[in-house]
Amino acid sequence: MGSREGSEYQRERKPDRSSRLHGRSSPRAPVTVGRARLGAVVALAAVGVIVGVSDPGDVPAAVPRNAIAVDVRGGPAGPAIPPGFLGLSVEYSSLLSYSGPDTAAPNPTFIRLVRALAPGASPVIRFGGDTTDWTWWPTNGVPKPPGIRFVLTRRWLAVARATALAMGARLILGINLEADSSKLARSEARVLLKDLGGARVAGLELGNEPEVYGSIGWYTNAEGVSVLGRPSGYDFDSYLADYRAVSSALPRGVPLAGPASGAPLWKAGLSRFLLANPRVRIATFHAYPLRRCYTSSSSPTYPTIANLLSPAAVGGAATGLRAAVAVAHARGVQVRLDEVNSVSCKGTRGVSDVFASALWAVDTLFHLATAGVDGVNIHTLTGAPYAPFAFSHAGGHWRAQVRPMYYGLMLFTRAAPAGSRLLTTLHARAPGLRTWATLGPGGTLRIVLIDDSATRRMTLAVRAPRSATLATLERMSAPGLRARGGVTLAGQSYRSPSTTGQLSGAFRAAVLHPVQRRYVVDLRPASAALLTLKTR
Repeated sequence: MGSREGSEYQRERKPDRSSRLHGRSSPRAPVTVGRARLGAVVALAAVGVIVGVSDPGDVPAAVPRNAIAVDVRGGPAGPAIPPGFLGLSVEYSSLLSYSGPDTAAPNPTFIRLVRALAPGASPVIRFGGDTTDWTWWPTNGVPKPPGIRFVLTRRWLAVARATALAMGARLILGINLEADSSKLARSEARVLLKDLGGARVAGLELGNEPEVYGSIGWYTNAEGVSVLGRPSGYDFDSYLADYRAVSSALPRGVPLAGPASGAPLWKAGLSRFLLANPRVRIATFHAYPLRRCYTSSSSPTYPTIANLLSPAAVGGAATGLRAAVAVAHARGVQVRLDEVNSVSCKGTRGVSDVFASALWAVDTLFHLATAGVDGVNIHTLTGAPYAPFAFSHAGGHWRAQVRPMYYGLMLFTRAAPAGSRLLTTLHARAPGLRTWATLGPGGTLRIVLIDDSATRRMTLAVRAPRSATLATLERMSAPGLRARGGVTLAGQSYRSPSTTGQLSGAFRAAVLHPVQRRYVVDLRPASAALLTLKTR
């Protein structure tokens, strides 16, 4: 990916920026669930949620012959999940649509939805995207650059501060680099730090996808001609010089972030970038597996559901970041994929806003965690098909439309809480089957089972550890891959619209019993399941 095709907005004449489980069973028989076991199930549910416990019925005498064996190895497949791993990336110009204009009472539904992605931790919110280089704070002695389309105001700053306080968020703030003005960048950084609170800022991210400064127009002049922000020969060496010069004017004592790029060649230059810029403490990259802009329908990156669920789309970003992760971690620098979503150029209806995107999100987040990425920010902006939610306000009340992808984010959050360690899973090759496992603090084993095929039902037999004392299954399902509604997670869903930002309905988890030391799970087409095993 690697270019601004990944950003929330599409620039003028923008070309392709590519270098930019309630188990199913035989008929029920009465089964008693002991008080201790029932208490453990209740403890698994979120606070304040109504809990429903069911038993799948008669336990078969043997594992079905057609069952696919799934085994979990004890050795870790990746590092522990850090607090605040999953966050959001929001365009500067979209904040007021999400939070509202009231500086004293920002949208509580938005705040709940974001906080739910980082329970018990500070979510990381990035303000940036294309608007990083389209935004400024009016600065004495600096004429307004022609590429500016969004002006920071005191109200915006006050709303951003109130929102960050309500979320307990840490912030990555995009700073304009394309304007090529140290004075403008310094002025913008100072007002953001002063009004939002420097202690809340995780990093200042200078520029956005600078690899296209010399190829994608920054603005269109009065004659309708697209004007570049840099000369057409602008390259990585030019960027290094620009970053060094402008970053030297930014306030000291605040970590920097960059290069905010998705280009493979720029990832390869990370070592040089970090060596030249020791203040950078967060290496940031972008990724969009599919491309809406100027892409042939025959391309494997053209936005279709089949392409979105392909191995390349769910695992490609992680593969491309492994080397950069090693380089950054050797220097004690974090790596954050701080702009990612399904399809570039705001997404594609029928792909980005349907249930397939929820399955893509779960799978992709696990791939990235296994690669050692320290955090991921799902990119969003007002009106984009790939936005995980949308908001409206009327009669003094906020209403949210929670889209399918958000359910996938929630499933990942439940399956990989902070402090969990990723484990290796093994199973026979089966088209559409993806499996992941984590071992959480306290010895809780969580296994995610994904069937992303449209019609293929699977029977899985997951090996049970001898120390298991309780097994429960939660399902994430929808009427099909193309469904825009009817999504449920453990029997719950967000009302349409939701006025609370909280799941409604009874939480439903099935108690499973081992068969020949395996838990048998009937995995439905176009669904995912979370098998949770409490151990001694």
